[in-house]
Amino acid sequence: MPNFINCLYLIVLIVQPTLYDATRITGSYRTDEFFHFINKFGFQKTDKHSQKDSFGYIFGNITSNDDLKETPITLAVQDKYTFMEFYGNRSIKDRDVACAKMFEKVGRIAFDSDCNPDAKGDYFRKIPCKPGTVCKDEERSTVIPGSQLTFEISDLKQPRFWYVSMVACYRNVTTCTWHYYDYRKFNHARAPIISFDLYLVNGNPKQTTADNVFDSTISPLEYHFSFDRQYILQMYLIFFAVYLVLVPLQIAAARLQKHPVTRLFTVSLTLEFISLCFMLGHWVRFAFDGVGNENLSITGSIFDIFSRTSFMLILLLLAKGWAVTRLEINRIDWLILMLIWIPYCIFHIFLYIWNRVEVDIISDIDEYQTWPGWLVLACRSLMMLWFLYELRNTMKYEHSSKKLDFLLHFGASSLVWFIYLPIVALVALQVSPLWRYKLILGITNSADCLAYCVMMGLLWPNRTGQYLLLAASNYAGMDELDEFNEAPHVLPRQNFNPALANSIEDDDDNGLDADSETLVLSTDDLLVNNHGDNAEHVIFSREMNGHAVHDFTRNSRNVA
Repeated sequence: MPNFINCLYLIVLIVQPTLYDATRITGSYRTDEFFHFINKFGFQKTDKHSQKDSFGYIFGNITSNDDLKETPITLAVQDKYTFMEFYGNRSIKDRDVACAKMFEKVGRIAFDSDCNPDAKGDYFRKIPCKPGTVCKDEERSTVIPGSQLTFEISDLKQPRFWYVSMVACYRNVTTCTWHYYDYRKFNHARAPIISFDLYLVNGNPKQTTADNVFDSTISPLEYHFSFDRQYILQMYLIFFAVYLVLVPLQIAAARLQKHPVTRLFTVSLTLEFISLCFMLGHWVRFAFDGVGNENLSITGSIFDIFSRTSFMLILLLLAKGWAVTRLEINRIDWLILMLIWIPYCIFHIFLYIWNRVEVDIISDIDEYQTWPGWLVLACRSLMMLWFLYELRNTMKYEHSSKKLDFLLHFGASSLVWFIYLPIVALVALQVSPLWRYKLILGITNSADCLAYCVMMGLLWPNRTGQYLLLAASNYAGMDELDEFNEAPHVLPRQNFNPALANSIEDDDDNGLDADSETLVLSTDDLLVNNHGDNAEHVIFSREMNGHAVHDFTRNSRNVA
């Protein structure tokens, strides 16, 4: 299993090496790449009463070992209003035209000491900065100590996404026109490489150090987190506390019951708890350093997939009547189940990997607005239909009122678990991207937790005897009774009437003969109770013009 997990997250890191969740971004950029997107970050709404402390900040260092000949390229920090047009024009093949189009709109409102000194917008920095000093056009008084540049992001109306990128364009200080930086025109043997180390945070960094945010008055649960990721750590801490109670209780309960269904549920619940531990480890570390551990996050997501798919397997088995109306499932049914369920698990993991590549960080779509997300919802819906089909067949041949009532409630609650995700995905389309991820994550984790709690209650030792067959030793001969109970001639039972029985015997003596119709009691009624009390069980065989009554008791006939 560890090797399998390692292979999976190695594949994910290969197909998507950039960790856009991180808020400390380090890396390098070659100018011949033309455009390099760094990150998208949600900055919180500015508090009117403590503006400086509630600003968003972008700060860090950008240097190069190559001399760009006094022709620096551009670091751009923009909101969505200016960025989308800027980003769309990057694909123009003529680089000079592309630079002119990209900066046509934002260049009119962005401050530039040479060409636009009266503008108020702070959108650009000329990079790389000279080592040991701040960037050009930077005010030393506002720069975070240890950094070469600082952007202060303020919005008194609402939280907003901002986009950070580098582009190989420069502004001619004489003509104030934008041009493509072609390193060959500046006598470079190779494209210059620019190194960067940037932080994107919510809150004033001057109150703390980036390496130890927990020593300050800044909330560590918000500082490194983009607005659309804030409160996720609190959410995981709450669920961790819940599962920390559920898992030991279920393990203790499973030791009292020797049946595969309880063991399988214990495995599913434990997998979910392991997934939660990995995810919590990632986000706790993220709160400290703004990077986290992507390997922990990927491993946690894979364990979450295993947990959900194994829980789905439990629902399908119970829908087929396992441990409800029968103790065993025949080999053909097991084979069909495994031939569908195992490929479903593999396909689900494949869709997870595909989804990480498919979702564009720049766009405002979520995972359920992509092809992989749609396929996940479609597969889940198909499994739901299969579940309903199996449940219908099980209820069709069951005649115990207690078990029918259990199957009815079990089916309704399971249907809610199957259907909630497609509904949430549709509702999320109407929610702002700043809140969408938290909404989906909160509802899915809450629904899964509730489903585990309900299943745990159904399988609790002192309740299972009412409707489940988990004590196999007390049900010898159940296989034969199961087959008899599911026979097509079985009809709902009738109450035994001694007077009617006597009249039936009289009619039977007359020798009348015709086609017969049989009524039987359900299998659970044919079983003796746990206290060993004698119970009388009757099978009526009624002919059209004559009847025969056969009376069985545990003392007169051993049904086992």
